Amino acid sequence: MAARNVSDPDVWWHLKTGQLIVESHTVPHTDPFSYTRAGQPWVAHEWLSDVLLYELQRTAGWGALIIIFAAIIGAAFFLLLLRCGKNYYLAGVLTLWAAFSTRPLWGVRPQMLSLLLTSLWLLILERSESKPKLLWWTLPLTVLWVNLHAGFALGIGLSALFLFGEWTEHFLGRIENAGRLRALGLNLALDVVLVCLNPNGIELYSYPIATLRSSAMQTYIAEWASPNFHRSEYWPFLSIFIGVLALILWARFDIRTRDLLLLIVSLTAALRSIRLIPIFVLIAVPIAARLIDRRIQENRVERHGRTRVPAATGYALNGLLGLSFLLFVVFHTIHIIGRQPKTEAQDFPLRAVSFLHTNEFQGNIFNHYDWGGYLIWKLYPSRVFIDGRADVYGEEFLSQYASTYQFKNDWRQILDRWQIESVLVPPNSALAAGLAQNSDWQAVYEDNQAVVLRRKKSSGRFAQDSGFIATRQ
Repeated sequence: MAARNVSDPDVWWHLKTGQLIVESHTVPHTDPFSYTRAGQPWVAHEWLSDVLLYELQRTAGWGALIIIFAAIIGAAFFLLLLRCGKNYYLAGVLTLWAAFSTRPLWGVRPQMLSLLLTSLWLLILERSESKPKLLWWTLPLTVLWVNLHAGFALGIGLSALFLFGEWTEHFLGRIENAGRLRALGLNLALDVVLVCLNPNGIELYSYPIATLRSSAMQTYIAEWASPNFHRSEYWPFLSIFIGVLALILWARFDIRTRDLLLLIVSLTAALRSIRLIPIFVLIAVPIAARLIDRRIQENRVERHGRTRVPAATGYALNGLLGLSFLLFVVFHTIHIIGRQPKTEAQDFPLRAVSFLHTNEFQGNIFNHYDWGGYLIWKLYPSRVFIDGRADVYGEEFLSQYASTYQFKNDWRQILDRWQIESVLVPPNSALAAGLAQNSDWQAVYEDNQAVVLRRKKSSGRFAQDSGFIATRQ
């Protein structure tokens, strides 16, 4: 399920960032990729993930990225399986359903590293009740996580919720855990201190909060918006929510205060943002497994005279099933890797970029939001109008981009202000249709994926800023 083609629009600028870091031995702190935000502050919080992506792609190609990130996703759900109790048939079914509910967010992207580390963090917090020394593993994990992705805030947030939830249980007299509370509190404090051990220093303390509070993220980035339950891909998540609620009611709220708090907070976050659905799933599914298993144990009836499969036959059947799974995984992965060039051509303007390179277009170019990262990877050091780093551009600029792309309001002023000489957008976009009817513009290239429109007589109008000279990578 996790092996899939590289199609995330942001993976391309991640690759280029990794290349810049490897070649310069420094992490950028200002924007090197766009002419609209050139030199402006940029928090490259995923710098270590970018280096990992680039080195894998450089040394072993797209196949390595596909296989490694599929393994990362698989490992995250294996850790979830371990938290679902010892009824492994039940745990297996629930883990598969959990995986299915988060599948729309999978891919070759740094967020998958946060998915794995969140799953590991939850395992450590839960197992540390019986093995307190496990808590110390969160310290090196914090240092690693804060350099991989801003999702490190999830770990700290989960630790805080565990501490508050268990303190509430202690305050209500349900459990006596003063030593556990001190250990959680000390560990949380040390984790917070260690956040500053990254190239961006103390900026990482505020960055996750600013991201969550950004209205631009929710407005213009689909996965930061609330889930639309009219779409079938979110029905598995909805079924987990309804199922857990039903189980809690069935158990007459016989659930730990800590678990109830974790469910409420993670559900609120998931309903606010699609991107946070996996966090709710990682919390909810083990709770559901425990509630179901408890009811099974209460109602278990001993059965006598069951027909047992001979041991040799059982081993043979298990071996056959295991071999079948292995063969499927191998052939499926080979198929996915072989399909990567076709996926790139379908999802990104491969031929249009080749045209731009061949003709050495000069002047600033206006590009589709989802293609900015691809242009960065293919045409750097030429700069783009916009790319997937919404935090760099801000809400006002994203609104200007949207107005232009939709051929509304002050689209002409924006094109003139940024001295746009060329436009690269999908042929069915409003901007492409509008400029095709405008006498100042002409289409110089078009295929079923992209159209390139050029401003007529552009050589004399904005000749003072002709920085778009493509360089093939």
